[in-house]
Amino acid sequence: MYNFYNINFIDGNYVQAINMLKNKAFMVAPSGPGLSKIDKNHQYRKALQAADFAIPDSSLMIILYLLFYQKKIQKMSGPKFLRGFLKEQVLRNDYVLFSIDPSDDEKASNNELLVKLGIKIKITNHYVAPNFNSDLVEDENLLNILENIDKKPSYILINIAGGVQECLGHYIKKKLSYDVGIVCTGAAIAFETGKQARVPIWADSLYLGWLARVVQNPKLYVKRYIQALRLFFVFYLCRVKKNIES
Repeated sequence: MYNFYNINFIDGNYVQAINMLKNKAFMVAPSGPGLSKIDKNHQYRKALQAADFAIPDSSLMIILYLLFYQKKIQKMSGPKFLRGFLKEQVLRNDYVLFSIDPSDDEKASNNELLVKLGIKIKITNHYVAPNFNSDLVEDENLLNILENIDKKPSYILINIAGGVQECLGHYIKKKLSYDVGIVCTGAAIAFETGKQARVPIWADSLYLGWLARVVQNPKLYVKRYIQALRLFFVFYLCRVKKNIES
């Protein structure tokens, strides 16, 4: 693993990731914009550091790691991981997946996609997350549902915004009475349903997913990716403080 800001990144190995999830791990896929503010956002930072592992979703992070530390990390984007995860045979068992969605509309779209892929999931195994206070991400109602659901899920797929989903995953990991694999891939499923800009597989593999999103929705993504350039400064701070291990 590669340690950045005390977050454990795997080397883009899907088999390693899925095997850890089958052992009830908590997985995150932090974005470049999210990582660029990690020194400022305490709850988000603690959630990432509490994860059992992170997949290297951010092309910018991978490039900066190579630049600062001369070590190349193999990329594993959230959409790429999710496509593999949704093909797993274990999800064809009855109701092993629980989905946390950002809205009723996306809940319906996500359920339609999952059922179409042959995944056995009832609409009651979906939960629409509230609008969380950015300073405190807790949800006792969700916890109550997960504790009292007839068939306990083996995996929880969190599809809400980055920066919040990781904190919610951390909350579930701490509070839930049973172990479960927690998958924080955020909007990745929305790329598959068409609710967000689609990223061609070739663009993803060439570290150009960000460009595909900018071309399709510049109003949403240009500012976000410009702000992500602050990650260079975060890497510099880590280098100066020696707050990075590999």
